[in-house]
Amino acid sequence: MAKYEDLVYQLKRQIKSGVWRAGDKLPSLRKQSEHSGLSLMTVLHAYQVLESQGYVVSQARSGYRVTPELKETETHRHIAVSLTEKVDINDFVFEVLQAGRNPYMVNFGFAYPDPSLYPRQQVNRSLMSAARNLPISSTFDNLPPGNEELRTILAKRYATKGVNISPEEIVITAGALEALNLSLQVCTKPGDWVVVESPTFYGALQSLERLGLKALSVRTDTIAGIDLDALEKALQSHDVKACWLMSNHQNPLGFTLTLEKKQSLNDLLNRYKVALIEDDVYGELYQEGYPVMPVKQFDQTGNVMLCSSFSKSLVSGFRIGWVAAGKRALEMQKLQLMSTLATSAPIQLALTDYLSKCNYETHLKQLRKKLHERKRQMECLLTKYLPAGVNITSQQGGYFIWVELPLGIDSVDVFHAAIKQNISIAPGKMFSVTEHYNHCMRLNASFALNDKTVQAIITLGQIISECMVVNASKNE
Repeated sequence: MAKYEDLVYQLKRQIKSGVWRAGDKLPSLRKQSEHSGLSLMTVLHAYQVLESQGYVVSQARSGYRVTPELKETETHRHIAVSLTEKVDINDFVFEVLQAGRNPYMVNFGFAYPDPSLYPRQQVNRSLMSAARNLPISSTFDNLPPGNEELRTILAKRYATKGVNISPEEIVITAGALEALNLSLQVCTKPGDWVVVESPTFYGALQSLERLGLKALSVRTDTIAGIDLDALEKALQSHDVKACWLMSNHQNPLGFTLTLEKKQSLNDLLNRYKVALIEDDVYGELYQEGYPVMPVKQFDQTGNVMLCSSFSKSLVSGFRIGWVAAGKRALEMQKLQLMSTLATSAPIQLALTDYLSKCNYETHLKQLRKKLHERKRQMECLLTKYLPAGVNITSQQGGYFIWVELPLGIDSVDVFHAAIKQNISIAPGKMFSVTEHYNHCMRLNASFALNDKTVQAIITLGQIISECMVVNASKNE
């Protein structure tokens, strides 16, 4: 991260968390320079970026102040906990995902990173090698909990990060979504309450709908993450069986919980005897130099089920994931045996071959660098071409950018207008069972910016401007 970007990120975080309130005067350029060790020009650049994004205003002879009319976002204003007896989101998610299948689409609504960033040739060679050398015993060797060598490789990778996970508690699954579904099934039954973030990954809502579970949506801040006070109130008032969340590069907001908050979350759920299902599919996509750790590192009781996959970091089409299931590992294996029987043996062997022979770490370093560069470029273009009044949140790591439109603008209307122009977005409605994020949208920033994608951003800005004009006329 460039030095000015680091300062921009820090000040945005402070403004959103209330350290600096609307109308407050920021430290002078000189004082900020002395405090941060940055040059005056670097500080000035950071303040100018904040001004362009609407966070601060410059005033002659009095420096920079937090925008006086800066309002709390809907995320801060909406009620702390929302109850949903019946989750009904799948039809809308299906509609959005189907619309993005057009090969001519500029796919800002796509869930995966740009496929060209994957080491396709190396992975294909490993797949061919696995197919040629597939042993007769492969069916039995890859039954739950999955290929032993692959589970050992995963355990060793966690060990290098300081997370102690035994190969015996790892269950290989058909993608992270199966890992997450199995985790839900081993600790809930239809009709139980499950805590999710608000907003949350739409796959979580689809799983709750399919399994007949009830959602407790807990307020989640774009910077600080889930509200632990609100979470505790939910645990006190309802018989919650599980909590499903992302602690690293959350989808869709992009935040990462601090280590202190991760430990507090683990302790809180242990105190109330509530299982934690930790979705960590973006954990490898941290900004280089800023590695992140899962909540699982604080787990001493086996209560955390850590789920991840290779779909976001190596190859999406293989559909191989895993869950470090803790004390529920054996129960989960039995459940998997009754549902999918086993995960694809050739694919497990191919990944084992790749991880054993190829330099996965080198690939990850290149991937992280490229994602960071592309996201920074897209944030600059969005700032330039989206109309005033639009709030852009781009966090460290991952590849999503969260966009908040002015209240009253429905991003579903933006979605339908954009689809006609062969541009897809992910409307905020996909990520919540409430109406609190209907004015928001998630954008994928992993694709290379060329003339076509730049024009798509310009067009998206025009569509949003038109929606704002229509909304203003309605309110006259």
